[in-house]
Amino acid sequence: MDILSIIGVLVGISAIVLGITLDGGDISSLLNVSALIIVFGGTFGATFLQFPPAIFVRSMKMLSWILMPNEVNLSAQLDTVIYWSLLARKEGLLGLENVLPKEKDPFIKKGLQLLVDGNDPDDIRYILNLDMCSKENRGLQAAGLYEAMGGYAPTIGILGAVMGLIHVMQNLTNPELLGHGIATAFVATIYGVGSANLIFLPVANKLKIHVLALTQAREMLVEGIISIAEGENPKNIKLRLAGYIHDNH
Repeated sequence: MDILSIIGVLVGISAIVLGITLDGGDISSLLNVSALIIVFGGTFGATFLQFPPAIFVRSMKMLSWILMPNEVNLSAQLDTVIYWSLLARKEGLLGLENVLPKEKDPFIKKGLQLLVDGNDPDDIRYILNLDMCSKENRGLQAAGLYEAMGGYAPTIGILGAVMGLIHVMQNLTNPELLGHGIATAFVATIYGVGSANLIFLPVANKLKIHVLALTQAREMLVEGIISIAEGENPKNIKLRLAGYIHDNH
């Protein structure tokens, strides 16, 4: 569980609520159903129009990474690669065939299968890099959905503000309706700007960080598999791949 994400949301919302309270404001003034419908309905509608269903579904699945990130233990991964290299050095590449059924990650299974089949190192690199780039692009596209929502929300908030002001202008002769119209106008702007900067954009950027971290882990695997295919000494492989762990920390 990513505690910092929870703390971040709570601190952001609490700061706004505390600021309003200290200024003598009423928290209930921020609750406006009309503004809520305008901002979030408009934002989701624009997002549905921009992105195909596949990306939308993928982005919903990735949302769980905010609280439960799919982290990779690079040190353990390095130990695994070294184990493969020692096994290949002892029993040959075919010795890795017994490792295949134990691997659940499709990317790892593909790399080991290419290795066991005796493919040329350049061909293995090309195939795995293509797969890796494809996975990274799909992940970044899914994260981009929340980034797009962060762009739409403030604009829709301004639209809600304008609509609220139009409603006010139409009811200048009816004073009891002016307060509600003005509240909708300003609260819509708060909803749009607040949701963009406290939720949508931070979520998008955090998902991008996780996607890039997974790509780095896959790059490490590719380099390890290529080194095994080239028959490199396990000690040299460990020295080469250790750089990924140092960069990570």
